[in-house]
Amino acid sequence: MGLNDPQWGRKKGNSGPPDLDQLWRNFNKKLNNLLKRKGGGRGDSSGGGEGGPPAGPKKYSGGVGLLAGLLLLLWIGSGFYIVNEGQRGIVLRFGKYVESTQAGLRWHLPYPVEVVETVNVSQVRTVEIGYRNNVRSKVLKESLMLTDDENIIDIQFAVQYILKNPEDFLFNNRDPENAVLQAAETAIREIIGKSKMDFVLYEGREQVAAKATELMQDILDRYKIGIAISKVTMQNAQPPEQVQAAFDDAVKAGQDRERQKNEGQAYANDVIPKAKGNAARLLEEAEGYKQRVIASSEGEASRFRQVLVEYSKAPGVTRDRLYLDMMEQVLSNTSKVIVDQKNGNNLLYLPLDKLIHMSGPSSSSGTMPEAQPVSPPEPAADAASRTREAFRGRERETR
Repeated sequence: MGLNDPQWGRKKGNSGPPDLDQLWRNFNKKLNNLLKRKGGGRGDSSGGGEGGPPAGPKKYSGGVGLLAGLLLLLWIGSGFYIVNEGQRGIVLRFGKYVESTQAGLRWHLPYPVEVVETVNVSQVRTVEIGYRNNVRSKVLKESLMLTDDENIIDIQFAVQYILKNPEDFLFNNRDPENAVLQAAETAIREIIGKSKMDFVLYEGREQVAAKATELMQDILDRYKIGIAISKVTMQNAQPPEQVQAAFDDAVKAGQDRERQKNEGQAYANDVIPKAKGNAARLLEEAEGYKQRVIASSEGEASRFRQVLVEYSKAPGVTRDRLYLDMMEQVLSNTSKVIVDQKNGNNLLYLPLDKLIHMSGPSSSSGTMPEAQPVSPPEPAADAASRTREAFRGRERETR
């Protein structure tokens, strides 16, 4: 009712606040007129005008029922709710779990009978171990760990997880995020405690992360928290700051050692194949020499047996032939021949080397005809024939 209402502040000629009963009657009258229902009196005692007695309970029954119906509709309508994509609706009836609803428009018994809690199952949540928000803001209580070789390392890593069971996530643990942090720290400490320092800092980071993921998932499954570990990321792994300089020196020494080992291995890879090749070559040459000597010996033995057969047939002729062949073989390797005369004390010297040397350039040069000796080959041939005749005559005298 507005302030300009003529009935505001008027009551039997007295100024003051409006009559509440009268206001209520006017409200009911207007409401009945809107709903096309007849009002209270036509001059009877139940109608009541402005100055009449207060209305009875029947007059208010229609308005109260309408108001109750409106309130009932609003209460029922409050049970509708929407579950977004990637979320799950958890319906609780008097605090007890009833069902889980998928994405879409849903309805439940309105409050206080049932309530709905929406849980985001597609969100990737992250827990940081050893640091908070930044790797530089370390939490030493979590980051310092002892390795299997009794060294201390400073390690920071992050764990990403999603929800695989919203019911377990809501009802089986009071603080799921803290549970994930403790499980992650427990798992990583166990793995670091069974590993060497160099393995954790260098070549074993991926293996450590994979083992930590598997162990964390096993622990959380035993707790039935409804969480699935998606990824473990190693942010930083290094020795403590107090021993960083000494550790760097040790790392450089290890690198020098590896470099020298690689150089030595390269030298060995270069020398050993050559030595093996030389050894194989010597073995092959020795084997060839062996086969050659054996074949030569077998050939000489066969030739000797053949000569022996011929010697048994004609001993004299065979001896002469053997002698001549031997002398021919011996004299063929020398360029000087000394002939002993039969009836004289002087030795005849034949300079065959000089004769051959003189005949060699003359035969190869076609532009110097005056340097070609024509006569020396004939005396050389005569000397050789005389020498052979002398040997034969000496052999006859000995016989």
